[in-house]
Amino acid sequence: DPAVERWNQMRETAYQRFRFTPRSTIQVLFGMIIFPAAIYWTASNQDLKWNWTGKLKNESLARVPPPSEESV
Repeated sequence: DPAVERWNQMRETAYQRFRFTPRSTIQVLFGMIIFPAAIYWTASNQDLKWNWTGKLKNESLARVPPPSEESV
C-alpha cells in the first residue's frame, strides 16, 4: 500500500525535517527544564523534612515534631 509506505518513510526521516516551532519550543522547555526543575525542587524541599526510622504508630514522622498541646 503506497500510503503505508509514505507514512513509514515520513516516520523514519522525521528527525531530519524537525523544526523548532512555537509549539515544539514550549514542549521542549516544559519537558526538559520546567518539569525536571519542579521534581528537583519538590525532592529537595521534602528531603530532610521526614524521619521514618523507628517510629511508632502515634509518633510524628516530622524530623522536627510540632510542639505538643501538653507543653503549651
